[in-house]
Amino acid sequence: MEVDRKILRKTCRRYDNVGDAHFLTFSSFRRQPFFSGKDAPRWFLENLNNVKARLGFSLWGYVIMPEHVHLMLLPAKGSSISAILRFIKKPFTDRIIKYTRESSPEFLEARMLDIQPNGRKSYRFWQRGGGYDRNIFSIHELREKLEYIHANPVRRGLTETPEEWPWSSYLAWETGSDFPIAIDRGTFPTF
Repeated sequence: MEVDRKILRKTCRRYDNVGDAHFLTFSSFRRQPFFSGKDAPRWFLENLNNVKARLGFSLWGYVIMPEHVHLMLLPAKGSSISAILRFIKKPFTDRIIKYTRESSPEFLEARMLDIQPNGRKSYRFWQRGGGYDRNIFSIHELREKLEYIHANPVRRGLTETPEEWPWSSYLAWETGSDFPIAIDRGTFPTF
């Protein structure tokens, strides 16, 4: 089935309105559990922290699930969500593919090879497309999405409580710790 690119572009539009927070979700290729180990989540957070410092956005929440990621952030003035996602995803993907090529080339071929309709071959960590992007306009919705992010591992049956999941901002919010990555509590609306 041929997809009309004009329709696809309209449905995947991002709105970079100054002052709007964003709730982002993006999935691994074919929703495979690429984040099941410890290296991929740790490398993702290292890269996220580097991009945060480089582009100056406020990170308010995250969870890394086995096959997808949720982020809640406030872009810096003049930043676009597309640019933020590109800097988050591309260097991380390059690192994962390089590592996999060296340590497990059979995994690369069996699980990460994407043959596109035009016959072009590439290796993917992320699902095609930009993922899900929702602008957040109210404090109520910010809190609701943050609770949703933190409860995700519990809803999925991966843990019994949010604090048991190591790849989430839950403990950062509860304890004030900036490990494994700093949360920008000071920019989160409180009224």
